[in-house]
Amino acid sequence: MGAASGTVSAADAAPALTALEAGSGDAPPAPWRVVALPKGKAEIPVTRFHVGSVQGERALQISADASYGTLVHDWRGPAARLQWRWRLDLPLSGGRAEPDTLTKAGDDAALKVCVMFDHPLQRVPFIERNLLRLARSLSGEDLPAATLCYVWDSSQSAGLEAANPYTRRVRFISLQGRGAALARWQSESRDVAADFARLFADEHTAGTGVPAVRAVLVGADGDNTGSKSLGWVSSLKWLPP
Repeated sequence: MGAASGTVSAADAAPALTALEAGSGDAPPAPWRVVALPKGKAEIPVTRFHVGSVQGERALQISADASYGTLVHDWRGPAARLQWRWRLDLPLSGGRAEPDTLTKAGDDAALKVCVMFDHPLQRVPFIERNLLRLARSLSGEDLPAATLCYVWDSSQSAGLEAANPYTRRVRFISLQGRGAALARWQSESRDVAADFARLFADEHTAGTGVPAVRAVLVGADGDNTGSKSLGWVSSLKWLPP
């Protein structure tokens, strides 16, 4: 990895993602780890993750109940093509507010797969850069300067691309949207480098290398709306270049 640019080439060695459904028990396999909200927000419950079986297929179950949580794999390597399968059995429902990914009050996701990048801090606009530094200091976490999320969003139409209403450090694409079939597996395959270059075009110079990936995560949250959801993810992996 180049220390100055934070980029890696496809030729650089990178380990495989540990399969979410691997292992013999119901706990997610290491090195996947559960990450809750930063300290100071302990009153919000943590989204539940466990490995189980649905229609005879082993997969990771993700269950939110007015909660927040992500399952993180600190994977480092080049952004390539990422593929996975997911299904949503219960969309966000039963809460005090309607989910809406474009507003702070409704900013919840029944399912999400995200990629964090070693995005150079100097490319972040001045005000956002200082806000990020403050957030890092308050949270005690080395928060990334750029995160790209793929979401299952029953509140919007599929294909929506936007910035998170809380922070432009997170930008998302709704792959499955309003009206998507429930309790049915859907397969996804995304060119993560191309998606990053497009969604962060205001901070990324065309023709330059996409920043290295620093982590991959899956998750769900219903803390803003007080909602419940239930979904599954499996077969998450990087494809060889």
